[in-house]
Amino acid sequence: MPQGLTMILFYGLIFGAMYFILIRPQKKQQKKTQDMLNEIKAGDSVITIGGLHGVVDEVDTTKQTVTLDCEGIFLTFEKRAISRVVKASTVSTDAGTIEADEIVQETEETNE
Repeated sequence: MPQGLTMILFYGLIFGAMYFILIRPQKKQQKKTQDMLNEIKAGDSVITIGGLHGVVDEVDTTKQTVTLDCEGIFLTFEKRAISRVVKASTVSTDAGTIEADEIVQETEETNE
């Protein structure tokens, strides 16, 4: 095999490995985050990137903003400032019904 062809195959192999190790998982995470932001609706409990907990009062799709109700104070944020969506769920036990928070979006990346 000529040395030039070996070098081209080597660089192609490195590029392919970099794609599957770095670029592909990042694109999957971006798509997952975008899907989460597109599915936000009024009544969802959310956490912002600054750690503020609130309930979505209004979603403005034209301006890409979200109005949060934080214990009676209404604040407007960019949609991209939402870090996680939290849903309230109930768990039935022998002692009765317990309210629990279930985090919808996982913060850990999954590598495939």
